[in-house]
Amino acid sequence: MSAVNAVPAARPDEARRHFAARLAFETDTSDVAADLAAGTPGVIVVDTRSAESWAQGHVDGAVHLPTAEISARAGALVPEGTTVVVYCWGPGCNGAQKAALEFAKLGRPVKEMIGGFEYWAREGYPVETGAGTVTRRSPDALTAPVTGISCAC
Repeated sequence: MSAVNAVPAARPDEARRHFAARLAFETDTSDVAADLAAGTPGVIVVDTRSAESWAQGHVDGAVHLPTAEISARAGALVPEGTTVVVYCWGPGCNGAQKAALEFAKLGRPVKEMIGGFEYWAREGYPVETGAGTVTRRSPDALTAPVTGISCAC
């Protein structure tokens, strides 16, 4: 018996609703990097981690707003009408979901950057530190396209 089909796949109409909903709630590091590089208006990236984590390194171009401070400071840091993209450490952390919930409570459109800062750094995107903006290392060949190839997703 097939391990994949031990639980049957959802009907196509159910799958369409499910995957469309996921895309409404999530974005990935590649799409965020493309928007930041292009200076795309209407999107703001928010690092929701602690000050110590922010100082260690963060997405170049992100705004620092820890989750506990969102309700008090979002109005001053996040322009109305922008889509907020939140991130925390990585897939093993639910900090981004907690932050997204806080932005949603404020009536803000919000998405989670899946993979968080871990995948941002692993895929070789620019990281800002106290020393300036750096690429921390080459992309991990097991998690990101290398040598000019692209997943073309």
